[in-house]
Amino acid sequence: MRRSRRGVTLAVWVVPGAADDSVVGVAGGRLKVRLRAPAREGAANRALVRFLARRLEVAPAAVRLRHGEGGRRKLVEVDDLDEAGARQRLGLQ
Repeated sequence: MRRSRRGVTLAVWVVPGAADDSVVGVAGGRLKVRLRAPAREGAANRALVRFLARRLEVAPAAVRLRHGEGGRRKLVEVDDLDEAGARQRLGLQ
């Protein structure tokens, strides 16, 4: 997690097709997120944006996928949020 011009950038590892949507923790410097959505036709990407918006308490429009649309390793930018706030809302204190 690092500060960006507009807020914070998260390095994320996505596990699609899970039993539930959840933040597992940090592995290899990336936020590990499990999603129920399958890894096809962008479903997991859309689910990730919605899930992070809910967990981080921001509008879905404030969450943007910057890199990794076709893989499990992604970079996500979140506007109007600092690192401390992101860590707290994700339960990573």
